[in-house]
Amino acid sequence: MKRTTAVFLAVLLFAAACDSGSGGGNTSSASVPGVTDTEVVVGTHMPLTGPAAAGYSKIAPATKAYFDFVNAGGGINGRKITYKIKDDGYNPATTQQVVRELVLQDKVFAILNGLGTPTHSGVLDFLKTNRVPDLFVASGSRSWNQPDKYPGTFGFNPDYTVEGKVLGTYVKENLAGKKACFLGQGDDFGKDSLAGIEKTLGPIADKQTYVTSNPNVGPQMGALKAAGCQVVLLATIPGFTALSIGTAAKIGFKPQFVVSNVGADPATVSKALGPAAALLEGVVAANYLPLTTDDASPWIQLFKKVNAQYNGGAEFDNNIVYGMAVAYLFVQSLQAAGKDLTRDGIIAAVQKNGFQGPGLVPLRFSDKDHSGYGGTQLTKIEGGKAVFFGQAYSTDDGDSPVQPYTGQAVTPPQNGIPAA
Repeated sequence: MKRTTAVFLAVLLFAAACDSGSGGGNTSSASVPGVTDTEVVVGTHMPLTGPAAAGYSKIAPATKAYFDFVNAGGGINGRKITYKIKDDGYNPATTQQVVRELVLQDKVFAILNGLGTPTHSGVLDFLKTNRVPDLFVASGSRSWNQPDKYPGTFGFNPDYTVEGKVLGTYVKENLAGKKACFLGQGDDFGKDSLAGIEKTLGPIADKQTYVTSNPNVGPQMGALKAAGCQVVLLATIPGFTALSIGTAAKIGFKPQFVVSNVGADPATVSKALGPAAALLEGVVAANYLPLTTDDASPWIQLFKKVNAQYNGGAEFDNNIVYGMAVAYLFVQSLQAAGKDLTRDGIIAAVQKNGFQGPGLVPLRFSDKDHSGYGGTQLTKIEGGKAVFFGQAYSTDDGDSPVQPYTGQAVTPPQNGIPAA
């Protein structure tokens, strides 16, 4: 009888240990992958090379720089943040490989800000099976907002349908009567953007798509010109924003371009256009974070300071603002999850929300909504710089109206690190 009891207790202890390793909310953080008393290890997949590297390769180093800033201040609950960055080249097959390495070999606590709709879509089931928190995906696909199917996955960007509704509303109200057309990436990025645009603008006159493996949009631009398009809405990554605008100019096609925030960073697109950067003048786009050119913003002041001290003084652009905003939100999440850090605990903390940071509109997180920011504001490029105009707008990816957001902006803490 004693031997049977001992075996039974051993089985129970083994089962408890397995549950602890997968991030059960009632376990000690000492048994959670990637977590010790002095460190929390998180990882990401990013296009450091390949067709999406322009601009995007700067995001993860900026995130790490903010973590280094926090670590220099003592970390969070005594833990320093280690950020493991793996290059996937914006190739879905490589994404699967490097994410498996991060989870199975590096034993990361969470995946943070993995970038790309076609890339990250392929690792959702793997992360769910391994019960790895999948936080603040760098994409606005609606795929991240499936709390019943993927309870550990959360977005960050405004989803593309939300953004599309705002862009469509702008065209409807300010460019009425002009023939509006669309060019988008041939995946959920393009599809979700178009769905939002058509919710508010109605059917688009002509629709074209591209694939990132073919850096030639000549046929698409030619078709849009032939269709008599006067407004072209772009759901494009930066390189393809530049290709689209540059190609249009070469064939004498001069529509009003209205661009997703995904591919609208002026510094990145200007570099890709080179001597033709002046073609960006007048382009309308969307953003939901402070602009690099707003030196009066306390967030820009903070991020510039961190960039100078911990990111080697890299050329400061909106990709760096994005990377540091993600890092700030993750630090808030760690604070909210508490000292006894578990995977279930951080998921619960994110769902509880209440986060305030550099965003121009609120985050939508709840137990029923895992998308990111709930709106955006429009910019226009003037004198080579993006400038906000009008006011921020919020909506959802359903049939709710696009409404002005009038909430007050917050400022960062004096020391630049969110408090518990």
